[in-house]
Amino acid sequence: MKNTVLALALSAALAACSAPPPSAPGMDLKAIAAVTPQAASSDAGSRWDGVIEAAQQADLTAQTAGRVASVAVDVNDRVAAGQVLLRLTGVEQRAGAEAARAQAAAARAQAVEAEATYRRFAGLAQQQYVSEQQLDQALAARNAAQAAARAAEANVAQAMQQADYTQVRAPYAGVVAQRLVEPGESVSPGQPLLRVFNPGRFRIQVQVPQGVAAALRAAPQADITLADGRVLAASEVIVYPGADADAHSVTVRVQLPADAGALMPGQVASVRFPAGGAGAGAVWLPQSALWQRGELTGVYVLGKDRLLLRQVRVGERRGDRVEVLSGLAKGERVAADPVRAAQALAEFRAAQER
Repeated sequence: MKNTVLALALSAALAACSAPPPSAPGMDLKAIAAVTPQAASSDAGSRWDGVIEAAQQADLTAQTAGRVASVAVDVNDRVAAGQVLLRLTGVEQRAGAEAARAQAAAARAQAVEAEATYRRFAGLAQQQYVSEQQLDQALAARNAAQAAARAAEANVAQAMQQADYTQVRAPYAGVVAQRLVEPGESVSPGQPLLRVFNPGRFRIQVQVPQGVAAALRAAPQADITLADGRVLAASEVIVYPGADADAHSVTVRVQLPADAGALMPGQVASVRFPAGGAGAGAVWLPQSALWQRGELTGVYVLGKDRLLLRQVRVGERRGDRVEVLSGLAKGERVAADPVRAAQALAEFRAAQER
């Protein structure tokens, strides 16, 4: 039923556009140049260009305000985990830490005094030298002093952490990708300072049609061709569960092996999915062989003595080639120039009417 509706729509479009009839038997087709659809090879329709990115990359930002005192590394330097990469002046932070320690010492002394006062009142209360109210007040004062001492200790930890933020350390062993500040510059919390990445973990993300994604879920394998010509087998292929509603594509993440060698983020590579080629029955044609009217797409198929305009469904477009998903089989001959084929049909029909 669906094919009948499509055929009627195509016929109506042809009539509306004053095009020649979709089929004409008895024609001499020798003068019409033809092309033969090609089935997709293991490479066709399954190779995608992408950009290498670090799977583990960190933008190191300032976590406290200050002035850059020194930067110990530069771009391409290798760093160890925990290594100090940059220092801030930190005068205010160190002063704040000293003040917090002094306040904590005072709070501890007050807590000790309050504890002693409470114990003394507790002994006097047993001999009824002080009232229950006075004992309760001493207990409350002791508890308040102990809470103040704990709060002061927390302030010390916070102040020391702020002082520690003046030293920016590498979160893991890696390579410096970017140096964004120089000594003498003032920085504020959240400002980017350095970028580092793990040189042993790289990946590529590409967008593929939904049909290709379905094939990859069944056979998640990929080969990566690097700019220097090396071909590597992917250590992992992950097909994202959702699709882009606008582009009708699915993101596929390809993990490069750990022994991929010297790579840098931003390099271009080509990814081939053995199972992600064209779908069953799909063939490829030059885009110039397509006949299009609005949303309808067709080709002129050359038979023994017949020229037939047939509707097809197309998929990807790659350069001057287009993927034909249905409506055409491998081995059928198609007019290379649909305009010339339409003219030939019109001339043949006019000759028959004389």
